[in-house]
Order: sequence, then C-alpha cells, then structure tokens
Amino acid sequence: MKGEPIMNGTYNLNELAMMTRFTTRTLRNYLKQGLLSGEKADGIWRFTTEDVEKFFSEPFVKEGMRIKRSNVVLDFMADRSKKTARACVVLDVPADLIKGNRISAFFCEQMQEASDTEFTFDLNNGSARVILAGAQDQVMKIMKAYSETSFGA
Repeated sequence: MKGEPIMNGTYNLNELAMMTRFTTRTLRNYLKQGLLSGEKADGIWRFTTEDVEKFFSEPFVKEGMRIKRSNVVLDFMADRSKKTARACVVLDVPADLIKGNRISAFFCEQMQEASDTEFTFDLNNGSARVILAGAQDQVMKIMKAYSETSFGA
C-alpha cells in the first residue's frame, strides 16, 4: 500500500492498515465504533503514536492482529509453488514505546517502495515484532537498511 510518509510522529490510514493488515474500510468502522481514535484534517486521517498504542491494546483488535500476522507466515509457508525467490522474516526486538515507534516508522517508510512485500507490526510487552514476507530482493534490501540504522544495529 502506498501512502504519505509519516509526519510528526503520526500515521495515516494506509500506514495503519499496512501495519495491522486490517483494510482501511475496517479501520474506518473501528473509528465509527470508537475503538480507534484519530484526527481528520484536510480529508486525511492522522493517528498519533498514543492513538495507535491504545488501539493495539484493545483485546478485540489485539486478537485480530495476531490472527492476521500469523496468516502472513502461514500463507508464506503453505505456498510451495513460488515462481520467484521469496523470503519471510520475523523480527523480534526488545523495544519501549519510543524505540517501537521509530521501528514502525522506519518500516512504514521502507514499504512505500516495496511493491511485492507484506508487512505487519506489533508492539507488546516490551517487544516489537515485525513480519516481512515477499520478494526476496525487497525483503533483504529492507532488512539491510534496517541493520544500518542506529536502532537496528
């Protein structure tokens, strides 16, 4: 999914969809139901890191995200007829809220250029989990760029 870059520590609807694997329509329904809060300015939803953290901590949302994250890995493993080189990486990093936000922002920005890669993110109990699955060259490029950051070293 393409979206605007993260600005001022906020996420847009497409970035939140990319991290959670929920559709933008589902996220809009969560906004209507009050499970997700954010601010709409100039027709664009923006979510602060606090909005995202609160949303991720909702039990219903947490379970939905767990299922969707698991499906990325399970679908990758189940597809034995890949025509091109594919890679799946599960990255667990000890992270507080600040580091977790830097990690999620980094991967959201990287995904702007990745057309054939899936991405999920979760921050829970002091650990950030990133899952990337897709074209081997794209996954490896993103992971190399991550390892060169100050928080990925």
